[in-house]
Amino acid sequence: MRKLGTIVAALGLAVLGVAAPTSAQAAPMDYCAQDWNQHGRDGLVRAWNGYQCTGTLLGATPGDDYAWGDSSGAFTGTEYAQPKSVMNSGYVGGLDVVAFYRTSGYRYEYGYVCLSPYELYADDLSDNYYTNNGGPVLNNIGSHRWVNASGCAAGSWLT
Repeated sequence: MRKLGTIVAALGLAVLGVAAPTSAQAAPMDYCAQDWNQHGRDGLVRAWNGYQCTGTLLGATPGDDYAWGDSSGAFTGTEYAQPKSVMNSGYVGGLDVVAFYRTSGYRYEYGYVCLSPYELYADDLSDNYYTNNGGPVLNNIGSHRWVNASGCAAGSWLT
């Protein structure tokens, strides 16, 4: 009789578990983390025209790019007006921070932001602003180059 009671109780709990509504939802996919896990520290800076490192990969390069809107370098044409997420998978040590500038030519006076190699990526540029009241970073990167962390002021770091 004890076995029967135990079986009935177990079945009852199982039925309740199946019938109980759940409010838990699957976590949204972290595409930047997925891309990071695929490439790791490969020495590149990357940018996408979608949030969360989605959409079209606008470019990936181990070097600097003086003007994202010209016809040379990893970022060309209208790509300066498209970035919504960026990644720093550069090697740690030395010039390991990516400085993004509002204009071409690495011009600090018009505003810049920095992405640390330890931050890895900024998956939504809509909440980031250039220094010197340079405006929003979203869809607006004129150039980038690799710098030391000392080349970035407090308040200039991408999140």
